[in-house]
Amino acid sequence: MLDYDKEADAYDASRGGEARAHAATEALLDLIPEGPGRLLDVACGTGIVTRRLAARRPALRVTGADLATAMVRRAGARLPGAIVRADSRRLPFPTGGFDAVISIWLLHLLDDAEDARAVVAECARVLRPGGIYVTTVDKAAAHDVGSDIDSVLASRPRRPAQDAAATVTAHAARHGLEPAGATSFRGVGQGRSPRATIADLRRGWFTQLAPDGPRTEEFATRLAGLPDQDRPRPDPVFEVRAYRKPTTDRLPHLPCEPRKP
Repeated sequence: MLDYDKEADAYDASRGGEARAHAATEALLDLIPEGPGRLLDVACGTGIVTRRLAARRPALRVTGADLATAMVRRAGARLPGAIVRADSRRLPFPTGGFDAVISIWLLHLLDDAEDARAVVAECARVLRPGGIYVTTVDKAAAHDVGSDIDSVLASRPRRPAQDAAATVTAHAARHGLEPAGATSFRGVGQGRSPRATIADLRRGWFTQLAPDGPRTEEFATRLAGLPDQDRPRPDPVFEVRAYRKPTTDRLPHLPCEPRKP
């Protein structure tokens, strides 16, 4: 996984900036009910989306949480007093304290299936009955847009997708969450060009390829042979799913599992 303390300063600019944040925010608002309440943005990063949600829904009390200190610092500058440092697998919030919980571009980062289960479990725990959990799914797959770059990279090693839609839905169901809607948005400014993809390979963004390894250089050489080195290919389209926590009288009877310390 990337070092997000080091990534913080360049994070927004390298991932579509305000344009992508706007598209993400509009998609989220399609799935989050109107009205007052509390919203938790888990793994809020720089707070670029968190701030927009707070501005668009002033009746919501918005809180952001992130594990990376540098991300918390940047998000805190955008929403003073509303950002906390926290591990998404062990959230420091009371059970049932939020009307909506979101985790955008988080689950795909996790290597371990148990970590993904723990994140969804915690998001479900802090959600009140009747509340909505919203998360991105299938992020890596979204970047395969059928371009010549994708053809070059087709044989690269891939790790299991912890954010696969079916997997996330299964985790959600285990904790009493029911599907409640879906939408998508364009990852503005994230279409790959060959030259930028080579740089990403050498930075370690493709986590199953060592930045200085021979396979990385093999892919880099093939990418360097593509035409239009600086022309971005189509932007990805990201999928978003919503899950609702039923009211108390409809919650399933699940075995009680103690939280990890």
